[in-house]
Amino acid sequence: MIQLNLSTAKTLLITLGPFFLPRLLAYYRSFRTSRALSKSTPVRPLPTHIYRSLNILFISILLALLSTLPTFAPENIFLATSSRIQTPNDVLFHRLALLRPGNTLDPTDELLKPRIASVDARCLYLQYGPGVLTHCPFCLSAEPWTYFWYALPTLLLPHILHLLALGAATSSGIARKEGNRWRNSAVMLGVGLAVVECYITGAREWKVNARAMRAEDLQHFYWGMKVWRGMGIALADAVFAGLMWASSTNRMFVVPPTAGERMEVALKVLEGARGRMAALGIVRNVVVRDEGLRRKVEGYWRKEGAIMAEVLEERDVVEGIRGALGSGRIQVTQVEEDARRYAEGIIGGTSVVQQQ
Repeated sequence: MIQLNLSTAKTLLITLGPFFLPRLLAYYRSFRTSRALSKSTPVRPLPTHIYRSLNILFISILLALLSTLPTFAPENIFLATSSRIQTPNDVLFHRLALLRPGNTLDPTDELLKPRIASVDARCLYLQYGPGVLTHCPFCLSAEPWTYFWYALPTLLLPHILHLLALGAATSSGIARKEGNRWRNSAVMLGVGLAVVECYITGAREWKVNARAMRAEDLQHFYWGMKVWRGMGIALADAVFAGLMWASSTNRMFVVPPTAGERMEVALKVLEGARGRMAALGIVRNVVVRDEGLRRKVEGYWRKEGAIMAEVLEERDVVEGIRGALGSGRIQVTQVEEDARRYAEGIIGGTSVVQQQ
């Protein structure tokens, strides 16, 4: 498995710390602000377009986890044959041939056999995997960096695909503004994962297995890195899926609407009220102009007046009104003043609209 010493961890912190620390502080401040806003903002159902983004992230998580299974990893001949790194080449491949159909090595085995005859080549095999050792046309054990440069495109390919998935899930065309707000952070984390893997692979001491005396002591770095890569990508996708779900449903990370958005909402409300007032005016004109409807309205108000007159003449109502006026609970003067201001406000607003 992968082992990181203190020096490597300190180097990673020094290299990537200035890159991620300001973002972490910004997220912390945003989280504190969003908690205050989320208490006053009602929770809403998950938007349909966020479902599409979460489906993309779910597929990415599933593929990343599947990539960690041994079924999708290349064969490790040292694990398959339980051999030490010092095992003679003929013995190693004789054991491997016993595992092949017909007890015969396949063409790939024949191509690999002369290339891992030395201990250094076998250390590089455990560092970069069988594909690099088998197919690299210019790699030399005396120049181990050549193996790294040949393996670099293979190292970056999963991360490029991961960045494409993150980009699609946070694009404005699919996730709209709820998911697009996380786009920069998603890209930064995806690039960070690629940089960390490349740094660990390049900075690790590739000869560490040369001192292993038993098969159990071998560190199968290439296969362990595949597992950690898949888990890291799956975890990153799960984190962004949770962030998009929480922010799009107003549970966390609530962003207050801008002044333009608030003005747009207010204008829509005013436009709706204006439309209803215009419709009410049309209905009023129809009622006034139609003789039958006008008689019904007049009859309604005559009946309403008679009913209210009967109610006000009841003894209990009269005593209640008299008691309210006598005790000072109702200030008639204040009520009249409020009614006057209300009427003037309506008339004044109507005159302004008519002038416009």
